[in-house]
Amino acid sequence: MADWLTSLKTDTPQEGFELAITLSRKGVGYTQTSPDVREKLRADYAESADSLTMASQVIAIHYQTVAAANNYWK
Repeated sequence: MADWLTSLKTDTPQEGFELAITLSRKGVGYTQTSPDVREKLRADYAESADSLTMASQVIAIHYQTVAAANNYWK
């Protein structure tokens, strides 16, 4: 795969949150490389409160990492 992540630095917390979402989505893509399988599975987790909560948790963990890399935008 081509290099796409060159820095965790962002100008704003909003950009940091969007980067955290991107990191989460890329993680899924690296883990399950088949777009067809990801699409098929989406229906299963889209209506699962537990799955959606876990997805939010992964984003939050990535956001913590991005925030720390940006010195919490101080």
